[in-house]
Amino acid sequence: MIVLSASQIYKSYGTDPILQGAVITVQDKERVGLIGVNGAGKSTLLKILIGEIPADSGEIHLGKNVRVGYMSQQTSIQSDKTVYEEMRSVFSDLFQLEKRIRRLEVRMSEPTVYENENLYQSLTDEYHSLTEEFENKQGYAAEAKVRSILSGLDFPEPFWQQPIQSLSGGQKTRLALGKLLLSQPELLILDEPTNYLDLSTVTWLEEYLKNYQGALLLVSHDRYFLDALVNVVYELEHGKTKRYTGNYSKFLEQKAADLASLSKQFEQQQAEIARLEDFVQRNIARATTSKRAQSRRKLLDKMERIEKPITSQEQASFSFTVERPSGRDVLSIENLSVAYGDKSLFSGLNLQISRGERVALIGPNGIGKSSLLKTVAGVLHPTTGSVRLGMHVKLGYYTQEQEDLTGSKSVLNELWDAFPRLDHTRIRTVLGNFLFSGDDVMKPVASLSGGERSRLALAKLMLMQANFMLLDEPTNHLDLLSKEVLEAALDDYTGTLLFISHDRYFINRIANRVIELTPDGLTSYLGNYDDYLEKKLALAAVETVEPPDRHTPKAQQSGGLTSQPAGRSGALTPADSVPSALSKEERELKRQEERQRKREERKRLERIAFLEQQIERTESEIVSLEAELCLPEVFNDPDLSRQKNQAYLTAKERLEQWYAEWEILQQESP
Repeated sequence: MIVLSASQIYKSYGTDPILQGAVITVQDKERVGLIGVNGAGKSTLLKILIGEIPADSGEIHLGKNVRVGYMSQQTSIQSDKTVYEEMRSVFSDLFQLEKRIRRLEVRMSEPTVYENENLYQSLTDEYHSLTEEFENKQGYAAEAKVRSILSGLDFPEPFWQQPIQSLSGGQKTRLALGKLLLSQPELLILDEPTNYLDLSTVTWLEEYLKNYQGALLLVSHDRYFLDALVNVVYELEHGKTKRYTGNYSKFLEQKAADLASLSKQFEQQQAEIARLEDFVQRNIARATTSKRAQSRRKLLDKMERIEKPITSQEQASFSFTVERPSGRDVLSIENLSVAYGDKSLFSGLNLQISRGERVALIGPNGIGKSSLLKTVAGVLHPTTGSVRLGMHVKLGYYTQEQEDLTGSKSVLNELWDAFPRLDHTRIRTVLGNFLFSGDDVMKPVASLSGGERSRLALAKLMLMQANFMLLDEPTNHLDLLSKEVLEAALDDYTGTLLFISHDRYFINRIANRVIELTPDGLTSYLGNYDDYLEKKLALAAVETVEPPDRHTPKAQQSGGLTSQPAGRSGALTPADSVPSALSKEERELKRQEERQRKREERKRLERIAFLEQQIERTESEIVSLEAELCLPEVFNDPDLSRQKNQAYLTAKERLEQWYAEWEILQQESP
């Protein structure tokens, strides 16, 4: 059964076309993902489907008795109720029905009613009718559903009596999502539902939606989420939609195959057109072949031309480089505590990060992840403990809300003021690489969208050439294509990363170590997000068989999986960390650490060999340039002399950098 269908939807704002014949169909119980770059019109299409804004033209049909639930990116709640009261309001009709049942029970227990057979029978019939209705509407499960949704969306029980007015914007959005899930509409439409959710809450929502009985239409830039949920993908591109069967990964495969096939057809048709046009041109004027040439011309006129396939959309293009490498030890945190006034954010944290590591920092919302990054960046000051950066560390910091951007400046001045030594051409080139061109560079920063602000902040970070980057939710506001560009740039980055992300795909691709921050401290896991989940499951299985000693601190119970000193108690020994049943896990950890040590040593030796080659070549280049600078034809030509001298100075600077890195690597010999 079709629950929703829309055909030939057109929508323009002024002279800017947004939708140009979009088509979408959602079947009962189908899970549909709507994807496209930022600005493609996804949210506009959803608002048209629910009737919030009108289409310029097109048709929309909703199935009979289909209730639609919709959550936009800006959904919030304004209410004087408490969290629990607001959630219970979804079932207000059920609870009113329950009150009627309770009143009947009291009335039926009265002696005067019981002695009146006709009245009693009438009340009994009404009672049975109401209780049957209550049961059919699952009234007895209503309270349990409210509690389950609140817990799943990270509202702990002590929080339920909080007034809604005291909630943050993200908490109000989560509460609105909870109310929508409780209402159980036949079609659930969600626009970026994982915004404001931490990893555990996203995982809970994912499992909940897998078992959802209705149909689902969602917009998301979370590839992990899309792969787990959807079985149909609509791509919105250039105002039109195209339907693909399968999840997001299947969509990528199908699109690549379709593009390859269409490119081949286009090339074959172009070859055929060229052949026919050549025949017409050579034979149209000759009497003996004119008719055949005219026939070919008619064939050309009737031919349905294949449009040249667009192989790539407009996307940012950049890479992260380092000015000079850091020493082996990049970051050392010892017994760190940070507090806001009387409120302690975390205490007793220990962490070591080495050059080349890519560390993902995860944990529930509000636990202090961003505050930890701010402390490392020097924005916050420790209450106790210390934060030390290693030798030659140059720090770059990308903040979640891009607080370092100045709203009153233009895009051009925001970048140029930060790097005044760069010339105008270089600044414009960099901005162009981040999709700021023409008059866009004169826009005030305050007018930029979330995605544009993110790109501008990334442009500033790129120009810093930092060898240690702190990234707080770098994929927020980025569409799927931009995320892939960022991931590719970070793949090639030779420095060190410490980043916060709720994007599981991003963590999987970038991280080689995961640090979890909990109320009990930091715990470190080697590997990416999938490795982290596997080790967490292993720990949970062991604890199910043999619960840990209740007197042992939690940070020590899970510390057996640490690869660096982490948590309240610093480096943990196997004897302190986990039960003996984990000995196999510990052995595997040691093997991983040994393999990692060997890989790092091999990379060090390879890099030394490479540097020695570069040093030798650069020294030869300098000797050659010195000789050329002494030639009369060079020093008598001011332009040529200036050019050779600049090349000489550049080579000298490059040689110093090669030697500096070579010396650091030599000192790190085991």
